[in-house]
Amino acid sequence: MPLRLRSVLGLCLTSALAAFAQSPSAPHWISTWTAAPDSPGPALKAQTLRHVVRVSAGGEAVRVRLSNRFGTGPVTFGPVHVARHGAGSEILPGSDRALTFEGRPTVTIPKGGSALSDSAELDVAPLQELAVSFHLPAGAAVSTVHSVGMQTVYFAGPGDATGAKAFPAGETDDSRYFLTDVEVRTARPTPVWVAVGDSVTDGVGSRLDGNGRWPDALADRLQGAIAVVNAGIAGNRILRDGVDPFLGPSSLARFEADVLSKPGVRGVLLLQGINDITANTVLPAPEEHVTSDQIIAGLQTLIARAHDRGLKIWGATLLPRGGAQGSRPHTPQAEVLRLAVNAWIRSSHAFDGVLEFEQALRDPAHPDRLLPAYDSGDHTHPNDAGFKVMAALVDLRELK
Repeated sequence: MPLRLRSVLGLCLTSALAAFAQSPSAPHWISTWTAAPDSPGPALKAQTLRHVVRVSAGGEAVRVRLSNRFGTGPVTFGPVHVARHGAGSEILPGSDRALTFEGRPTVTIPKGGSALSDSAELDVAPLQELAVSFHLPAGAAVSTVHSVGMQTVYFAGPGDATGAKAFPAGETDDSRYFLTDVEVRTARPTPVWVAVGDSVTDGVGSRLDGNGRWPDALADRLQGAIAVVNAGIAGNRILRDGVDPFLGPSSLARFEADVLSKPGVRGVLLLQGINDITANTVLPAPEEHVTSDQIIAGLQTLIARAHDRGLKIWGATLLPRGGAQGSRPHTPQAEVLRLAVNAWIRSSHAFDGVLEFEQALRDPAHPDRLLPAYDSGDHTHPNDAGFKVMAALVDLRELK
């Protein structure tokens, strides 16, 4: 074949492959649900766990990621199953799929590692609940958890119950164990936005098993046109890692793993800073205390890192906490910091968009407090109605 003809054919083949890669009909893997691991959890005996998760966008195949980020040694998983969720611990008949890891039914994840399963063909609708079940044949000396799941997890054992239609009545919990991600394969590219924050984003104040977090309410509005995944961690801070009662690696430390690395990510919704402020009151160590300028510098770093990846990032104003008591009381000094951070969020134009959560949820008669209709009762976290108001503030046209 003449050299010129080979060159022309090579150019055509390269163009065709590039066009296929960009074609709407080419398969795309996207994140459709996540729970950021935040701490080491309790030891677990040999048993089966079943998690219920609600996806945001749908697809034609599914895979899951298990994490041993906080483990002290290797943990073996398997079998691992995924199915459409029914009621309680039940799965829908005919929907159960066994997952493999590089073709094997079990996987051993080393300390600090994670494993992504092979894909399983399963039609998943937007906003559908899935049940992810996995067996721990040797238990785990230390588990990896997302502490505030706001969703029931079911335990059965000690034998393998991953394929059981329902678990027998027994032990339950409301944390997430080991399961960090669900991904789906879509025929068309579906944008993913990651919500990052603390307990407000994590859904504290919403009903157990109610999928009432504000990112859930936003997913309800989008109906799968855009995936919204929740990387909130209750007790999380921007600048400092978790020190009791604060949880998880700082947002600066976990931004790559929990946000930037998600498949299909196109944007970030950031509501965070209040725990950096409350730590000034709660923690006695001076090195844990921060100023408003330091919080703003942390926000600027997150913005720069998102922009470096070509992502949009929207910032939300911090909610009022007037009247909060208990282990994290609200103080006049904390209010000064909150107002300073909010003023910068509004006026700096550093974010690609601003979500005015404070103005929408505050009590006009007492601007340092949540409106009673939106207050879950602790004067810090909204209730389901408040979370819906927050989600309604997102301009879907701009998000798309």
